[in-house]
Amino acid sequence: MFQNIGEILILFWRTLMALPQTLQHRRKVIDQLFEIGAASLLMACILSLFIGGVIALQSGPVLAERGLSSYIGGLVGLSMCKELAPVMMAVLIAGRIGSAMAAEIGSMRVYQEIDALRTMNIDPIRYLVLPRLVAISVSLPVLVVFSILVGWFGGAIVSMTNQQIAVPLQSYFSNLSEMVELDDVANGLIKSFVFAVVIGIVSCHQGLQTIGGPRGIGRSVTKAVVNSIVLILILDYFVTRFLLYFEK
Repeated sequence: MFQNIGEILILFWRTLMALPQTLQHRRKVIDQLFEIGAASLLMACILSLFIGGVIALQSGPVLAERGLSSYIGGLVGLSMCKELAPVMMAVLIAGRIGSAMAAEIGSMRVYQEIDALRTMNIDPIRYLVLPRLVAISVSLPVLVVFSILVGWFGGAIVSMTNQQIAVPLQSYFSNLSEMVELDDVANGLIKSFVFAVVIGIVSCHQGLQTIGGPRGIGRSVTKAVVNSIVLILILDYFVTRFLLYFEK
């Protein structure tokens, strides 16, 4: 475990040192931006729509029983922007994109394409890891913004159409705007950026460490997804504590 942590930190540091050369690999960054961002947008919106609807469906009747149904907008708004949107989008991207990163780089490692890059004096970290890390660090926060907005809309639909809640659309968004501040949205974006870096580095590290043919590629993909999700949930707690400390 400590060896893996050390290797991940070294990989992260070497990638940071290569950041000034991002423009030289802008074509690969753009390709990864499309794959991570645009290709995942529809799935992210569908997921967020139903997450927002479920929050309203579960909490709305409880609030209505206590005469607090007008607060449903703020509850959905805060839940989505501070916690559910960044975490659920990170888990989605870890499963969809993290696995693809590990599989692509792992295949190149197994079939000695990375050795060929080194033979041609091409740094695999600058050529493979840097574009993916930059793209996922940009794409995930943007996906979280879309997720927050769509989740709010999903909660509004359920709040308006469910007879037990029956909150007008205007009241829903009025309460949401009162309770949700720009700092709350910023907290979600900070979390999503941290999660994006974790997914990118862990997935690329697993790909670079792949050995053993097709079976080794499968193991690397599994480790990349599982390790990313575990780290996302662990870091979610510590980043939340860190952000709450500065809110005081």
